[in-house]
Amino acid sequence: MLQITNKTTIPISEISISAIRSQGAGGQNVNKVATAIHLRFDINASSLSPLYKERLLNLGDQRITKDGIIVIKAQQHRTQEQNKEDALNRLQTLIKSVTVIPPKRKPTKPTRSAKNKRIDSKTKHGEIKTLRRNITE
Repeated sequence: MLQITNKTTIPISEISISAIRSQGAGGQNVNKVATAIHLRFDINASSLSPLYKERLLNLGDQRITKDGIIVIKAQQHRTQEQNKEDALNRLQTLIKSVTVIPPKRKPTKPTRSAKNKRIDSKTKHGEIKTLRRNITE
């Protein structure tokens, strides 16, 4: 079970994990050992609540396909176990990010002194322009 919150968990059976070869320069194990992890999680077929599903599908994340499948490739570490743990942590973080509701924005008004300063600077600028115009004429 992958623990998301205190009440929300995902069974490991809903997560598809496969080992693939890592990219980049390797050394002795290059093109031989499959250490990278390819994780796939189908949002629509999961046991998540409809609220989480809706928020995940509306999330503009490049890791979520149009079909609603989260694809994570983990290849930072040298061992398959560490990459698997990294991929599961990244999936957990992605789903946790949807649980947080941002506070509603309260529009603010400029203060009276800020309005007066703005108007004063506009009138000063206008006076300078009229003075310049009178000098050139």
